[in-house]
Amino acid sequence: MSSTRMLVLGLLDEGPRHGYEINQLVTTGALEQWTDVKPGSVYHALAKLEAEGLAETHAEERTGDRLRRVYAITPEGRRTLRALLRKALSAPPHSTRSDFALALRWHALLDSGEARELVTASARALEGLRAGITAGREAKAGLSPLADALFDNAEAHLAADTKLLEDIQRLLDR
Repeated sequence: MSSTRMLVLGLLDEGPRHGYEINQLVTTGALEQWTDVKPGSVYHALAKLEAEGLAETHAEERTGDRLRRVYAITPEGRRTLRALLRKALSAPPHSTRSDFALALRWHALLDSGEARELVTASARALEGLRAGITAGREAKAGLSPLADALFDNAEAHLAADTKLLEDIQRLLDR
C-alpha cells in the first residue's frame, strides 16, 4: 500500500485529480510492471487517504450521469508524502529477498526435470521483461537522465538474473 500511497499523494501534490485520471496514468504508464501499484488500488487508496485526512475532496464534476470527485492533497498529506519519499529513497532499490531463492532449497521435492522446466520458463519470462524494458525505454526516450539510470539498472538486474538462471540450469542438469 505504501507504493500506492506515495503514487497517489505524489500525483495529488502536482495538482487536484479525480480517481479515473490517476487510474489512467497508472494504466498508460504500465506502472504495474515497475511498481507494486495496481490500477484497481487507486480508488481504495483515495478513500483511505481522505479518511486519514491526507487528501480531501476538492470539487465534484458531473460527467453524464456520473459524479466524479476531484481530490487534492492536504498539508498533512504533503508531510506524509515527504516521509514516504525519505523511506523509499533511503532503502536499497532492489531487494535480495526472494521466494525463488527459498524455493531452490527444496527443488528436489518436485518431479524429475520439473525444476529445470520451471527455471527455463522463468528465463523465458525474463526475456519478455527485457523486451518490455526496451519498449519502455523507447516510449519514454528523453524523459530524464534519472529515468535513463533506472532503465540501465533494470537492464543490469535482468542480465544478472539471466546469468543466474543459466548457472542454475547447468547445476540442475548435473
